[in-house]
Amino acid sequence: MDTILRFIDAQTLVSALTLVIVVHVILVTVAYLIYLERKISAYIQDRIGPNRTGFDFGFPQLSFLKGLFGLGQSLADGLKFVLKEDYTPARVDKVLFTLAPIIVIIPALIGFAVIPWGGRWEIPTIPLPFGYEIPGGLVTVAGANINVGIVYMVAVASLGVYGITLGGYASNNKYSFLGGLRSTAQMISYEIPLGLSILATLLLVGSLVPERIIGYQTEHGWLIFSQPIAAVLFFTAILAEANRAPFDNAEAEQELVGGYHTEYSAMRFAMYFLAEYAHMVTSSAFFAMFFLGGWDVVPFMDDLPAQATGLLGIVVVLAKFGVFFGKVILLVSFMMLIRWSLPRFRYDQVMMMGWQGMIPVSLAVVVVTSFMVYLGATSMPEMLMANLALGLALILLQPLLPKQVSNKRIALYGSRFSPAEGDPALSYPTNPMAREDRPAEGTAQPSAMA
Repeated sequence: MDTILRFIDAQTLVSALTLVIVVHVILVTVAYLIYLERKISAYIQDRIGPNRTGFDFGFPQLSFLKGLFGLGQSLADGLKFVLKEDYTPARVDKVLFTLAPIIVIIPALIGFAVIPWGGRWEIPTIPLPFGYEIPGGLVTVAGANINVGIVYMVAVASLGVYGITLGGYASNNKYSFLGGLRSTAQMISYEIPLGLSILATLLLVGSLVPERIIGYQTEHGWLIFSQPIAAVLFFTAILAEANRAPFDNAEAEQELVGGYHTEYSAMRFAMYFLAEYAHMVTSSAFFAMFFLGGWDVVPFMDDLPAQATGLLGIVVVLAKFGVFFGKVILLVSFMMLIRWSLPRFRYDQVMMMGWQGMIPVSLAVVVVTSFMVYLGATSMPEMLMANLALGLALILLQPLLPKQVSNKRIALYGSRFSPAEGDPALSYPTNPMAREDRPAEGTAQPSAMA
């Protein structure tokens, strides 16, 4: 017992508790993010969405939990996946086919480990039975308090694509294989601007320690104001990394049936589904840490104390976690809004945007940031003006760049865009009823509708 306790200090205990608690918080959040996306998509499409499944389970005694705004839908979906047949097609690589969903979800559930959710906490000595105790001290409320946290984050974020690629390869399906290849190419393309946008922020902060990145923003303002172009590049890259629309070419239903998970069912399919949302949560947490001040409520203000003390400090830690996680939920909701508002990019457009657009711009951001750091002009107004100047220069240079000539629209003879000679080019329906906002009641005259 003495030997074991000798290696357990306050930081080890807090890190272990943080890992266990945050993993379960993320798993519960992922379940209800699916419910949230269904409600958001329903609102955008003028529908109702899930609104009937409660927690009554058919028992009259629990009738007061019936309905409950449809909050039981996530539980019903989980039970459906558990009870469905876990079918394995013939001639698949059974080992890789089973390992692929596990490989894809592990990086999503370990990437958050370096995030300092609650800042620093001075905890007292913790007494244990039989006269043992765990010495107190100043700890960081994070799963892993390491100096190279950002390097760990970038390394772990790049591992998720292996599960997608292996799943597509092991499925013995051409559609799945093409989806895996698309995901691999997309990851390689967007890892570069992701890393360069992080490098631009680290040049300002001067540290790889996540806690110091938040501390820098507490003192100098959120980095989204100092590095707006890097923030846009980072957010776009994490959308592509998570295979979220408009970058979901790896599972394009119109082209690839279901992409890399076409042959999956039951819980193995559910693990891919959960991994996508877990990646959204983790990447949004990193965006909030890099550009939104972490646990700071309002920019340019030190809202919450940087260090909590004693047992009452748990209130400050929970408040910081609540603010931090609230920003994560808002960012995930914004990702959902993008999915249901923008059409999917073509695969060639995704590649062109990465290699001909985002990579050169991210390199320019790093060069401009390096120049400003060399001059010592790193205050928020100076960096904002430098970013605005860079954005203006990019807009002025854009007409001078070579034009894309491939994939031009072919004129379809007889269509409204290429009408036949003598035919009117009509872009609206000719039946007046089709132009009515209220076709059942109608506002046009019967004679006009005839």
